[in-house]
Amino acid sequence: MGRHPVVKSGIVQFDVCLGEIDHNLAVAKRLITSLARKGVQLVLLPEMWSTGFVNDSLEELSETTPEILEELMRLAKKRQLTIIGSLPEKRVDGIYNTAYVVDRGVVCAEYRKVHLFTPTSEDKYFKSGRNAVVANTSLGRIGLMICYDLRFPELCRALALKGAEIIAVVAQWPAARVSHWDVLLKARAVENQVFVLGANRSGRDDELIYAGHSRLVSPYGEVLARAARRSATISATIDLSVLEQTRKQIPCLEQRVPEAYE
Repeated sequence: MGRHPVVKSGIVQFDVCLGEIDHNLAVAKRLITSLARKGVQLVLLPEMWSTGFVNDSLEELSETTPEILEELMRLAKKRQLTIIGSLPEKRVDGIYNTAYVVDRGVVCAEYRKVHLFTPTSEDKYFKSGRNAVVANTSLGRIGLMICYDLRFPELCRALALKGAEIIAVVAQWPAARVSHWDVLLKARAVENQVFVLGANRSGRDDELIYAGHSRLVSPYGEVLARAARRSATISATIDLSVLEQTRKQIPCLEQRVPEAYE
């Protein structure tokens, strides 16, 4: 696919209502459209944005995912967008938390969450993915991560070594650990010399409050756009030529010594 050296990128941050698919889809489409009208080309949605974590109803809710994807494909084609977000995916062997990349009307990549968050029993309801995925899109090469994956630097490094220029992180990250979210987004950007976009949800499920704090971070660790805790859209223009400049100034990816790390 082609590559745009400059990509206007945006994030949709909203309160995902548990099991209310029509409501969540309507909110997402409205906010995506508002960003598209501002010239945004790449849009991230939160983790499990159509359903939330209604674990006991995953089987039923996952059956709506093909229809949700059709809606996104129509919108992405109409607005010439690349849209990324995760949805419950029903497969023969179980349910996966899958990030889909819809590029101008076509699903060009799927990433199944590798690291399941056992403290909330994700491993009891979801199957774990096994592959790091870099999507070759019309805007550039985008590596995919979902929430808890952010705590595993090995995955992000693998994406960078596979050629990712942008890392898209979609999440439902709690407010209790928001300081970790803020730090890790910056760390993954700086150590891998990539742009990192973190789309988190806002709002709450019963007693669990979500952090918001969606971010667009440069390879230098500069926060280009940020959201607070409430529902919001944010955007910034990212210049992919900065990657080459950064890596020339500090060639740490070239100077890795893998045999010393074993």
